[in-house]
Amino acid sequence: MSANFTTVTEVGGEPVPEEQVQRLAHRYYWTGQYCAGKDVIELACGAGQGLGYLRARARSVRAGDITPGLVAEAKAHYGDRLEITEMDAAQIPLPDQSLDVILLLEAIYYLPSIEQFLAECKRVLRPGGRVLVATANKDLFDFNPSPFSVAYYGVVELERHFGAHGFSCEFFGNVPLEATSLRQRMLRPIKKLVVSLNLMPRTMAGKRLLKRLVFGALTPMPREITAETAAYVPPTSLPKGAPDRRFKVIYMAATLPA
Repeated sequence: MSANFTTVTEVGGEPVPEEQVQRLAHRYYWTGQYCAGKDVIELACGAGQGLGYLRARARSVRAGDITPGLVAEAKAHYGDRLEITEMDAAQIPLPDQSLDVILLLEAIYYLPSIEQFLAECKRVLRPGGRVLVATANKDLFDFNPSPFSVAYYGVVELERHFGAHGFSCEFFGNVPLEATSLRQRMLRPIKKLVVSLNLMPRTMAGKRLLKRLVFGALTPMPREITAETAAYVPPTSLPKGAPDRRFKVIYMAATLPA
């Protein structure tokens, strides 16, 4: 039976730190640049907060998630504006070479098999097609894995897996540690201890309380982002072949040969 990802996914209206809204908006601003005039799919789309932003830029956008409750949440907001269905990232229900861009944002660590996912990406992408990934940086010393995660991949692991399937990879970092608040920096050693003792809360209510302690006041998660939701600063290019320990979030653009 699949995990119930509604327990680890914020939907519209949920109270979250402002940084979380900014991070969500930023990854869609970044991916949107690759989607202009393209046929795009977002896998593991969750509640779909970025789908409207993508649809305004791409030639076509499809989306899906394995969790029925999240699909229902996204469909309730978008109605007939977008095609959103239940789907497994390892079994994309589309013909061969029918897409230009695949998005998998903050979800690659939930995949039971990254190899099966990569095989599907190669099947449905056209020559020169891209896979765009955003993921929490596992190489930070106070990293905290999600309860349903299978495996996390940093710069080194992502390049190894995607490179073995013929993709060329570029990496970028977002949310530099030095730009975080003094409160967050002071609490990092405490967070590391809590993670090592397996005391991190697993319920949404527990996480909200922890986030309030770390980040301060919370704000409602938007149901759909716009170009005005957050300021956009381009992510920082990262070198290949070495773990990154400067950024909270890693982006990867993996491209097939044309």
